Amino acid sequence: MRKPLVAALFALVITGAGVAPAVAAPAPAAASASASSSVSAVKADAKAAAPTLQAVSLAGTVALSNCSGSVIRFPNSADSDPALVLSNGHCLETGFPAPGEVIVDQASSRTFGLLNSAGTRVATLRASKVAYSTMTDTDVTIYQLTSTYTTIKNSYGISALTVQDTHPTVGTAITVASGYWKRLYNCSIDGFAYRLKEGDWTWKDSIRYTSACNTIGGTSGSPVIDQATGKVVAVNNTGNEDGETCTVNNPCEVDASGNVTIHPGINYAEETYQIPACFTTGNKLNLSASGCTLPKP
Repeated sequence: MRKPLVAALFALVITGAGVAPAVAAPAPAAASASASSSVSAVKADAKAAAPTLQAVSLAGTVALSNCSGSVIRFPNSADSDPALVLSNGHCLETGFPAPGEVIVDQASSRTFGLLNSAGTRVATLRASKVAYSTMTDTDVTIYQLTSTYTTIKNSYGISALTVQDTHPTVGTAITVASGYWKRLYNCSIDGFAYRLKEGDWTWKDSIRYTSACNTIGGTSGSPVIDQATGKVVAVNNTGNEDGETCTVNNPCEVDASGNVTIHPGINYAEETYQIPACFTTGNKLNLSASGCTLPKP
């Protein structure tokens, strides 16, 4: 999750990725960050090349000051609702939420650079508040914006990405779309970690990528998009970069029996299918709603 700025830039120069500020999700080729220039797709695996899959673009993604994110909606969201931006809990501008901490309805005026399909910044969106943020069980921050979906669509021609409300499956071809780097990473879901432990934080039922998604600092908070449906199934957040066990930047997997394994160089995301049940009419957060399993304050 953490990457010193100097280390991130050095690694990018060495790998030829270019120079730009970065702090965010870790990767095997670069040290990790508190959070993660033309569009460049990373080589997909064989499954991602299936003809039934659709091309995923950067439309609807956003660039934060230190991370990536996306404008999202839920299956029951209305066009007139205030729009939402999804990123990581560890991308929160006030710092990492502590283990067990859940933040709701916190004032925020954070800005986001809205991108079109080519990765061109077409607008600056502004938050009205942090609707929800935590690093417990999952690693998400959801901002409410001052703009509605209709306003964004009519003004900039950009539609929000819909969050899938069902559990993703192994083998699904996915794209990690980084608004910060204006870059797409293509791979597949390799499996699920019963528990993913990194430093003081533990996340449940995390997605493990195949190796082609070698995400770097600045990709934290990127939407993970199902290439067959175009829907968001997870939010990119971390990876084991040094081969250590359960330390910061080196998450370990813990199974139901307590057995610990590591996958050096492999990256992860946190599922988002459980989030729609917690937002009701008007995109209002209701942690007491039926089916809502997100951690509560």
